Amino acid sequence: QVQLVESGGGLVQAGGSLRLSCAASGSFLSIDAMGWYRQAPGKQRELVARIMGGGTTDYADSVKGRFTISRDNAKNTVYLQMNSLKPEDTAVYSCNADGRVLGAWGARTFSSWGQGTQVTVSS
Repeated sequence: QVQLVESGGGLVQAGGSLRLSCAASGSFLSIDAMGWYRQAPGKQRELVARIMGGGTTDYADSVKGRFTISRDNAKNTVYLQMNSLKPEDTAVYSCNADGRVLGAWGARTFSSWGQGTQVTVSS
């Protein structure tokens, strides 16, 4: 089992900043990608940012230039620095990790999710 623990959400005024953290623990062979998704009330969950093991990143157009995703492979932790926050960034932010674990029949892939953390941006 791979567990993800998130921290760093909260309430901030528009234009402010927050930093989210997500630490992975458990028994796994590798974590190939880690990312942040968000879901606002009445909307579908969407990708915010994603980072591969080699450092390649991908961002939603709506957050490019404002959010930065980074990763500490030694700590199995991913961070999301959110600057210039807007009210439309208000959502529950969830961490995701994809990788490989050792199963009964050899290596297999996994995809785990954190419990989610609320980010609220007031206008």
